[in-house]
Amino acid sequence: MDLELRQLRCLVAIVDEGSFTDAAIALGVSQAAVSRTLASLERALGVRLLRRTSREVAPTATGLRVVAQARRVLGEAEALVEEATSGHTLLRVGYAWSALGKHTAAFQRRWAQAHPGTELRLVRVNSATAGLAEGACDLAVVRRPLEERRFDSAIVGLERRLCALPGDDPLARRRSVRLADLEGRTILVDRRTGTTTAELWPQGARPRTEDTHDVDDWLTVISSGRCVGMTAEATAHQYARRGIVYRPVRDAEPIAVRLAWCRDDAHPATQAAVELLTSLYRKG
Repeated sequence: MDLELRQLRCLVAIVDEGSFTDAAIALGVSQAAVSRTLASLERALGVRLLRRTSREVAPTATGLRVVAQARRVLGEAEALVEEATSGHTLLRVGYAWSALGKHTAAFQRRWAQAHPGTELRLVRVNSATAGLAEGACDLAVVRRPLEERRFDSAIVGLERRLCALPGDDPLARRRSVRLADLEGRTILVDRRTGTTTAELWPQGARPRTEDTHDVDDWLTVISSGRCVGMTAEATAHQYARRGIVYRPVRDAEPIAVRLAWCRDDAHPATQAAVELLTSLYRKG
């Protein structure tokens, strides 16, 4: 069965306009062409989609379902065309958990001022490449190296490691903590996108770990007191939540923030984005 977008457009136009005549005007074709196109769609599907009388045109029960699906298909087709034809007037920057922390707003504003012809759009994709491998973005903010050779990246800044604790935890009263303070605790980690592993601690002194796959779940579990978290400084800026406190881990190495892209298909604005972010992180 071969369906065509023009058939779906015709069906939706008839329903929206209320008649074959008005649908023909909206589509810029003849009324006979509208009738033929609808008939070909009904033959292809093997069902009747519209009830026609001398006074009105109305969808059948099946027609209502088909029209709803047709609207979704047409919307996705329009999005596909926009994506393919937008050229480099759009720069999509993916991130998994916490974009750029305190620099997020400044990055967006400075970019709009310096590059008004290229729209900047931040996209959250909770995957190891923050949407880069999935084609959901042109650049990705990642906080651990991407090993695949098809990707390239540049370090744009460093962020402190913070410990996330429930507000009533004894460690929350301190200004900072050490890795040794977390021995015996359970650390909640996201193995796909996170920067925390048990290897941060010496052999024989490693805490237990428990998995999560979403920042909201991470925050909810930590607030319950069952686990604590270790994260990049950006998370504290983007996900401040009542009942959660963040404390610097003073003996843990900082986290490198990287901007990554596809090596063989880099967006023309890649270097400009790297330079702007490097500048923002350098200023602190």
